[in-house]
Amino acid sequence: MTKPSTLGELKQTEWGSEARIRRTVKDEMRENLICLLENGSQLFPGIVGYEDTVIPQLVNAILSKHNSILLGLRGQAKSRILRQLVTLLDEEIPILAGSEVNDHPFRPISKYSRELLAEQGDRAPIAWIHRDARFVEKLATPDVTIADIIGDVDPIKAARGGHLLSDELTMHFGLLPRANRGIFAINELPDLAGKIQVGLFNIMQEGDVQIKGYPVRLNLDVALVFTANPEDYTARGKIITPLKDRIGSEILTHYPYTIELGTAITRQEAWLERNGRPLRVPDFITELIERVAFEAREDKRVDRRSGVSQRLPIAVLENVVSNAERRAIVTKERTVVPRVSDVYAALPAITGKLELEYEGELQGPEVIAKELIRRAAGKTFEAHVGGANVDDIVHWFDEGGALKISVDERSEACIKGFSVVPGLLDLVSDVGLAGKKDPPTMVAACELVLEGLVAEKRISRSEELGYVRARPEPKGYGKPGPGPNLFP
Repeated sequence: MTKPSTLGELKQTEWGSEARIRRTVKDEMRENLICLLENGSQLFPGIVGYEDTVIPQLVNAILSKHNSILLGLRGQAKSRILRQLVTLLDEEIPILAGSEVNDHPFRPISKYSRELLAEQGDRAPIAWIHRDARFVEKLATPDVTIADIIGDVDPIKAARGGHLLSDELTMHFGLLPRANRGIFAINELPDLAGKIQVGLFNIMQEGDVQIKGYPVRLNLDVALVFTANPEDYTARGKIITPLKDRIGSEILTHYPYTIELGTAITRQEAWLERNGRPLRVPDFITELIERVAFEAREDKRVDRRSGVSQRLPIAVLENVVSNAERRAIVTKERTVVPRVSDVYAALPAITGKLELEYEGELQGPEVIAKELIRRAAGKTFEAHVGGANVDDIVHWFDEGGALKISVDERSEACIKGFSVVPGLLDLVSDVGLAGKKDPPTMVAACELVLEGLVAEKRISRSEELGYVRARPEPKGYGKPGPGPNLFP
């Protein structure tokens, strides 16, 4: 169907009705959201783990026509949620052609559009904009100015048009006016300078602002959404109280509550569709990788105010797959199957994402990352092998057995090495980690068992010797006995 191209034609459609003319962008989002709820449609596809927490609060905020803020640490899908709000807008809306602020054909706010209607009336041209063009996002930084957000006087416009500097036609509009009839998002809101926050809440409440000393009234129709770190969004932080008071809903985001949810997010977001050899990632490997992030979030040496982003397990999984892919290419194996040793090879994807406290800085990120992997392997081992009899395996190492296997060995060679450890291959088969006809997964499962025993300190592992018996506690560090506790 041909869309109206002039104001006169637009008046003959539903856009000319009183209800449509009075409809704001928040009304539009509310009505479209209600339609999705009535149809049982998925609201925010790709957002996992927020179905019972964040999304209901966000839905309530939209139904209440609130400006809202998502409070959470990094890597909690805040920006993705904001960008998906675009799906609640109409697919296309009409504006007066040539308007910089998406002027409503029947309710213009700019002087340009008012003069256009006065000159051409029903012949005024109409343009249509897609909903994707109605989302404006800005990352708040301390150097952001009023000119960036609201606008500034443009001397070149004044000179070319022969206007006074106080004339509204000389104004160069900032991001907020250009988001008129759309959604304006600011990431990390508290990082905005105080005077910018003042200008922002003033235009939110009264719709006016001063540009270079000239008062300009902008009755904007815009839905405002923000993100912030909870640490900064307090009276002690960098947010001014009047702006905080004008935000209707504060919605707390969070990291995945369970390993299963975290694993689902990581598998969804990680780049695993490689061209080349077929890829199989054992479930216990993705679980181990996810547990690294969970362990880091609980570690006192990691700065909890910064958080441990969900990007950490995503990047680790991609790095793990890449190391396994490299090994498969070098050894000419047909299938890419990651192992526990590949997780250690992914240290660069961990160390750069950990913000450490003072104690952690003293130990170093690499040492902490290796410890996190070891603890994650121990938890994964306990979840899949806990309760199984591993005494024969531990006894073999206690009797002086040692096992060192190169990380770049073919699966068949690794299986031969693991077969010398009594009961190891049978154990991984009995607990369902891998079938005996699947050597690559068997290798990964055997490594998990051995790493789990290392985590439980029943055996030891070193870079030089590989897996060996557990080192006894040095004398003098055990429980104090009678008499002085001295070294021999």
